[in-house]
Amino acid sequence: MHMADALVAPAVAGTMYVLSASAAGVSVKKVREENDPKKIPVMGVMGAFVFATQMLNFTIPGTGSSGHLCGGMMLSAILGPYAGFLTMIGVLLVQCLLFADGGLLALGCNIWNMAFYGCFVGALLIWKPIMKKGATRGKIILASILGCILTLQMGAFSVTIETLLSGVTELPFSVFVATMQPIHLAIGLVEGLITAAVLVFIHEARPELLWGVGESTEVKEGKLSLKGTVIALAVAAAICGGAISLFASSFPDGLEWSMEQVAGTTELEADGGVYDTAAGIQESTSLLPDYAFKNSESAVGTSFSGIVGALVVVGVMVGASYAFKFFKNKDSANAA
Repeated sequence: MHMADALVAPAVAGTMYVLSASAAGVSVKKVREENDPKKIPVMGVMGAFVFATQMLNFTIPGTGSSGHLCGGMMLSAILGPYAGFLTMIGVLLVQCLLFADGGLLALGCNIWNMAFYGCFVGALLIWKPIMKKGATRGKIILASILGCILTLQMGAFSVTIETLLSGVTELPFSVFVATMQPIHLAIGLVEGLITAAVLVFIHEARPELLWGVGESTEVKEGKLSLKGTVIALAVAAAICGGAISLFASSFPDGLEWSMEQVAGTTELEADGGVYDTAAGIQESTSLLPDYAFKNSESAVGTSFSGIVGALVVVGVMVGASYAFKFFKNKDSANAA
């Protein structure tokens, strides 16, 4: 659901930037209050993992469409809603600037649609209540599927509302929403299964990494060390981004497919100084547009993009954690 700039009017884009920035500000404050520096490597590695898995478009049978992981539900189930939301912002920012995936003007919309619902609605209203008395494999699968389906439906509906408020006449609201919701229902189900598989692995490997899990009557010993679990996820991210991404579905994703069904095209035009400025900035920063070398269709470009993008996300999240002081030094925190 990476929206392009042409889908949003400047006023709508500005409003969504304000809403997303406000949620980010609250998240920074909450993460600072939690003050758990051990989350830094997990934020970096899980951000890289979500980035890599978002490159793996899967075909929705019988539709000619594809979908990919959003990742908000997965991140918040591990990091909590606040650190998860900040990590999703890092992923979407790298995708937008380095790969021109999603418009710069529409970035506030994309953060809200793809990160806010998964990280806050999914974590606080679905994941945490289900895990209140402890996590089991069945509970994890149930929460993952319910959370991904519901939050993706909310994100898809927000896209249609944003285009309606933006006056995009090529996408009439009633027809567009009737197309967007069913296809994202199917995508949400697949995302839920993928999310469940990852979270079940973490539950088996290092159960204390799961957020919002109450005290269970049975203390479960993890099968891997924290370092081993982080390394396993990092290796999985490298394999997904560098190798499996080569076999991703070439069908348009849910948003593009819906646009094609309704408007007959996946790309709409938008004129104006704001759009030109945003496009110019993005053109200068996108060194690997569409996850490939410029003016090249070489498969090497896709693998290179997957690995480099994952590493950049790690750098962005670790760098942001220190630059914005997400976590305080324990000694200085105690002294304060």
